[in-house]
Amino acid sequence: MKIKVPPALVMLVFGGIMYVLDRFLPVGEFDFFGKKLLIWSLFGLGSLVILISVIQFMVKKTTTDPLNPNKASKLITNGIYKFTRNPMYLGMLLFLLAFGLKLGNAFNTIIAAGFVSYMNRFQIKPEEEVLAKMFGKEYNIYCKLTRRWF
Repeated sequence: MKIKVPPALVMLVFGGIMYVLDRFLPVGEFDFFGKKLLIWSLFGLGSLVILISVIQFMVKKTTTDPLNPNKASKLITNGIYKFTRNPMYLGMLLFLLAFGLKLGNAFNTIIAAGFVSYMNRFQIKPEEEVLAKMFGKEYNIYCKLTRRWF
């Protein structure tokens, strides 16, 4: 597989871009009532989504290594995976959205969208190709029934 950059590192790079954008872009600042509650809610939800998905992988005794999906021993389609095919990446997106809100620059939503685009092209599509070869028809049916993100 062509993937060489761990998704957690990709998330940190996009978070760094958000930070730089916030520090050097003189426009786009915002604040609103309930912002802190929303930040903590997004962060908590992201943590919960990632935790549940990792636990499901551990219970089924399959790999969580995003750089080597060919090591997967089982296709998980229940639990949180019934609602999203990529809950770990969804959790990372929720972290980025929380961080963008914390920084308070509206343009950070563009950076979060860039994370989604990057992950779709360079992480998820290569993973899907490997999983389709490994699990065949069962995986193709799962993809038709379950959305990539949410």
